[in-house]
Amino acid sequence: MTDLARTVRELGQPTVVVVGDVMLDRYVFGRVERISPEAPIQILRVGREEERPGGAASVAVDLHALEANVRLVGFTGSDRAGAALRRLLDAAAVDHGALVAVPGRDTTLKTRFVAGRAAGHQQILRVDRESSNAYDTMAQARLRVAYDIALEGAQCVVVSDYAKGVLSHATTRHVIAGARAAGIPVVVDPKGRDYARYTGATVVTPNRKETREATGHELTSRDDILAAGRKLLDLADVDAAVITLDKDGMALVARDGTERIVPTSPREVYDVTGAGDVVAATLGLALGDGRTLYEAVLMANVAAGVEVGHVGAVPVTRDEVIAALGPAPASAHRVLGVAELRAEVAEHRAAGREVVFTNGCFDILHAGHVRYLQAARNTGDVLVVGLNADDSVRRLKGPERPVNVEGDRAELLASLACVDYVVLFSEDTPLSLIEQVEPDVLVKGEDWRDKGVVGTEFVEARGGRVVLVPLLEGRSTTGIVDRIRGAEGADDADSVGGGAV
Repeated sequence: MTDLARTVRELGQPTVVVVGDVMLDRYVFGRVERISPEAPIQILRVGREEERPGGAASVAVDLHALEANVRLVGFTGSDRAGAALRRLLDAAAVDHGALVAVPGRDTTLKTRFVAGRAAGHQQILRVDRESSNAYDTMAQARLRVAYDIALEGAQCVVVSDYAKGVLSHATTRHVIAGARAAGIPVVVDPKGRDYARYTGATVVTPNRKETREATGHELTSRDDILAAGRKLLDLADVDAAVITLDKDGMALVARDGTERIVPTSPREVYDVTGAGDVVAATLGLALGDGRTLYEAVLMANVAAGVEVGHVGAVPVTRDEVIAALGPAPASAHRVLGVAELRAEVAEHRAAGREVVFTNGCFDILHAGHVRYLQAARNTGDVLVVGLNADDSVRRLKGPERPVNVEGDRAELLASLACVDYVVLFSEDTPLSLIEQVEPDVLVKGEDWRDKGVVGTEFVEARGGRVVLVPLLEGRSTTGIVDRIRGAEGADDADSVGGGAV
């Protein structure tokens, strides 16, 4: 099982409040076998019909499928579609007690006509019955009261805005302010160009088209995408923006300096309907469970990839996400948490083996790194490598580093024959990790001779030793990055064992 798959498996069941435009999705499936003699249009021979929760209701069902506890807040009409939607939510075990019925207002109903073909399915027509007018003051007041009650004890709020009149400016601000006052994150799936309405939210999740309309950027290159993300941060005054890029994956841009484009895995795409709902739901689940935004984006990217393989909006389960992540690489068992590592080290020490420790960033693994690690391994019997996590690397190296994310760096290190274990640490120095591993040998590069090796006093006080190994000249990650960028006179001052690793 991969590290991300394990994280998905270990997720809890946070309570997530979903607020927004609920709707009923109807699907009419059939086959197209000929063209109408009355007009140049296809004739769909109907085979079956289905109804599914749509809009914010779809997000709620997605969250339930992902094993979250869900409370749905929104409006329905007092009509057949509204009744059908409530029955579907009952069947999906979604708490819809905070849905407010508004007499005289139709529940939004979208009917999609889908033709089956040998190569899959194709949506040939969509018919919408809806009103986008704002709800009256009394209805909005009832909705806010229902929301305030639903918010009690929740761990996250997802705002699903389809611009159908539910999320007025005042209601949106009320929803976000209430969540932030409670100290919980807010995920917004936005609509329109007025992103100032979402001020104070944790993250907004527009798609490519919505981002282009809001920012004016065309999003044709990586630089365009990241620039658009930075502009979204200013427009919405939020902590982060996650831009969904269909076949190109997702982009994460955050105020803490994080700027990542997460590619998607190639998949057969039947229908993109509901993919945005799955993204919002997965982010809500992960953030509600206290996971980092980057972890949440990785999960959402996989979940969306699974969803587009279905026809229409179809909930995705945790097991499907885990299956999509695939088996762990053979080296995965060498990447351990601190508790697991301490147990392994204790067994080696009991068998009389010397435990060696070294650490670094190891961004863009090169020959200098490999020779350094081989030399470290030769000083004892078991080599443990402390690897700076991404946030630690950014503090040490700047906002554009690391080039490779921590999971990739850990996997590459663990695949080396000379490395026995890899453990991540997020602090600026490895001192705390060294004190927990209690190595017999502490290794650094010769360039640390006059700098003072962190952990020396601790290791030597326990009878251990500190070894400085020679470096391979002219090799550094900084130099590689500079050469890739075409910079002249690349600064190769960083060296293995020092800042470069």
